[in-house]
Amino acid sequence: MASSGDTKKEKAKQDKVRTTCPECGGEDLVRDSEKGEVICGTCGLVLDEHRIDHGPEWRAFTTEERNSRARTGAPTNYTIHDKGLSTMIDWRDRDSSGRRFSAKQRAQIYRLRKWQIRSRVHSSVDRNLAQAMTELDRIASQLGLADGIKELAAMLYRKLIVKRLVRSRSIDALVAAAVYAACRLRESPRSLEEIARQSRVSKKKVGASYRQLVMKLKIRMPIPGPEKYVPRFVTDLDLPAAIQHKALEILENAKKKHGLVTGRDPRGLAAAAIYVASILTDNRVTQRAIASTAGVTEVTVRNRYKELVRELNITMAPDF
Repeated sequence: MASSGDTKKEKAKQDKVRTTCPECGGEDLVRDSEKGEVICGTCGLVLDEHRIDHGPEWRAFTTEERNSRARTGAPTNYTIHDKGLSTMIDWRDRDSSGRRFSAKQRAQIYRLRKWQIRSRVHSSVDRNLAQAMTELDRIASQLGLADGIKELAAMLYRKLIVKRLVRSRSIDALVAAAVYAACRLRESPRSLEEIARQSRVSKKKVGASYRQLVMKLKIRMPIPGPEKYVPRFVTDLDLPAAIQHKALEILENAKKKHGLVTGRDPRGLAAAAIYVASILTDNRVTQRAIASTAGVTEVTVRNRYKELVRELNITMAPDF
C-alpha cells in the first residue's frame, strides 16, 4: 500500500507535467479551446487533446444569431430590483409573429400582466428596491456614471435594505449616498453638491445618509486625491490633453511638498493645477470657467494657484 508521502510526490509530479513540457521543459503552454488541445509554445508538442469543451455545442457568427440560439437568459443585474431573474410581459398586444390579439386574448393578457407585476413586488422590500433602482437609474443617467459604479451603488443599497441595517430613512437620500460612496470607492469621485443637485433631497440629508451607510457597512473609504478630478474637469472644459498631462505633473510635484496638499479641498487643487497648466501650455482659460466646472469659488482657485506657483517655484508669464 502506497504511503501518503508517495501519493503527494506522485501528485506533485503530475502537476509538474501539466504545467511544463516533458520534451523541452518549457512553461509556455497554449490552450486551444476550439480544438481542445494543450500545446507547448516553445517546441510545438501537443501535450493533451480531446479536452472537454464546456461551451455550447452550436456556433454563432453574429450577435443576432447568438441571441437566437442561446438557451439562457441575461446575467443577474443588481440594478434591477429582482436582479433581472423574473419574466416580463410586453406592453404591446401582439404575438411573436406580430399579429394583434383578439379582444378575448387582450383581456387575458391584461389580467396576466397585472398579476405578473403584483408577483414581482409582493413584499415591502421588493417595493422599496423597485423604487430605489428607478431613482438610481435616473441619477446615474444624469451624472453619466459607468455601469460598474452603478452596479456597486446598487449592491451597497441592497446590503442596507435586505439586512435591515437602516430604518426610517428616505429612499432618495440613501440612493444618493450609495452613489456618492460608489464613486469614491471606484476612484471616480463626485462632490456631494453634484449628487444632491441631481437628487430630490438636500446636500445635508445626503451627507447624513452617507455617514450612516459607511458606519453600518463598516467601509474604509479612500480619500480622493486631486489628480482623480483632473481628467473629468479637462474633458468638461474641452481642453487639450497637454493640459491634463501638465496638471498631473504639477500635482505630483505638489505631493512631494509637505503640507501643500494635506488639508486642501482636492477639487480646488485640481482646478488650480489646470489653471497653471493652461497658462504654461498657452491654452489659457479663465478662473471663472474652471471654478464653475469644479464647483468651487474663484477665490479658492486663486489662493491654490498662488500657493502652487510660490511653493513649486513656477515661472509664469509677465501678464499673469
